[in-house]
Amino acid sequence: MRLTSRLLLISLLVNYTLNAQSFSLTTVATGFNAPLNIQHAQDERLFIVEQGGRIKILNPDGTVEATPFLNLSGSISSGGERGLLGLAFHPDYPNNGYFFVNYTNPNGNTQISRFSVDPLNPNLADPSSELGLMTIVQPYANHNGGCIAFGPNGYLYIGMGDGGSGGDPQNYSQNTSSLLGKLLRIDIDNPSGNLNYSIPLDNPYFESTTEAQEIWAYGLRNPWKFSFDRDTGDLWIADVGQNAYEEINKVALSAAGLNYGWRCYEGDQSYNTSNCADPSTMEFPIAVYPHNIGSSITGGYVYRGPENTPLQGHYLFADFVSGYLGVLDPANGNVVFEQNQSQNWASFGEAIDGSLYLTAFNGVVYKIVPEVVLGQADSQITVQLFPNPARDQLLVHASNLVSFTVYDVKGQEIKTEKVHQDWVTINTSTWPTGLYLFQSTHGDGSLRIQKLLVQH
Repeated sequence: MRLTSRLLLISLLVNYTLNAQSFSLTTVATGFNAPLNIQHAQDERLFIVEQGGRIKILNPDGTVEATPFLNLSGSISSGGERGLLGLAFHPDYPNNGYFFVNYTNPNGNTQISRFSVDPLNPNLADPSSELGLMTIVQPYANHNGGCIAFGPNGYLYIGMGDGGSGGDPQNYSQNTSSLLGKLLRIDIDNPSGNLNYSIPLDNPYFESTTEAQEIWAYGLRNPWKFSFDRDTGDLWIADVGQNAYEEINKVALSAAGLNYGWRCYEGDQSYNTSNCADPSTMEFPIAVYPHNIGSSITGGYVYRGPENTPLQGHYLFADFVSGYLGVLDPANGNVVFEQNQSQNWASFGEAIDGSLYLTAFNGVVYKIVPEVVLGQADSQITVQLFPNPARDQLLVHASNLVSFTVYDVKGQEIKTEKVHQDWVTINTSTWPTGLYLFQSTHGDGSLRIQKLLVQH
């Protein structure tokens, strides 16, 4: 979505309704050590990836296999943003037994490797089966990305951070000859030349001699988590922000060669536009949220579980630092922050039936239990902003509203007020023309964030 068209999508009346407390959390297992990833292998088991290098199997009955599926603790560097960061099972895993991992090697560099399951024991991997695919030099210890996932097309996608430090000092993200700050895409089924993979023919820089052919998209800061909608194939990327905003991106699976803007833009606002391309050439997020809510987004999944629930088709995510859990409506980009349990939420995971799981860094794995629709919803929170775009005055109609705060595009607080009524009138005559975020807090403890445009 181009910057020039984003504002056109803000309707004259923004009306977003989602059932309050539309899901709850049920503890499934405890005792894991810094779990960073949850995956399934096309069966009912869940594979829990620990930062220190172990992959453990969580059985459907809640028991954990005593022996790790794989133990790489002696082959990695771990701590901070390093460690065993990603796991992906081959789409044909039941037949070929291949799975792939992303870890930080002892030199601090990113390693992408393939392993095989033990042919005699489905609960054990063969530790001697490692086949290295890629080693990517990391100039700093942070912003390693880490997520890997197979798309519906069977290609392996690899999320790479910008190399670390702060502000991308070497501008790796905008440099298409570097693999840093990118989403990579490779074909692991058809090795070519001296590589253990090949470049898909429709990669944007296929056969280029100047750009890195593995690149699928660029301009990312630290895409720690991304996922594919199992129904539509859409790609969702949660990119960790710098100083002001966290961002969520949504694009079609076929959208090749997109520039997500970093370090020129943080979210959809200017950060360092020196020598940057025109913003019309960049892809801007479907949603952002300011750092007063959270400062390290943990991307999740679009909910496609078996229940008849208002969550169907909504994107769930969390914030590692603040502990908030959020729900995004893809139809309009509006965000609801439903719960804050003061946890460091490290990863979502999708089970074979589409059910979602969530792990906290303290070692607990939860199942997300949606509110099931049995009839008319008992409780709804509705927020209306009118007119939008506003000129001299904004009328807010919100049920169960207790306070609101308005932020400008730099994340600075413009106005905050406690209220005890459903209708509020705000004077916007002195506000500069531009885009704002309207954050409302409600009696059930939930937060909602909506876009507000002021035009004079």
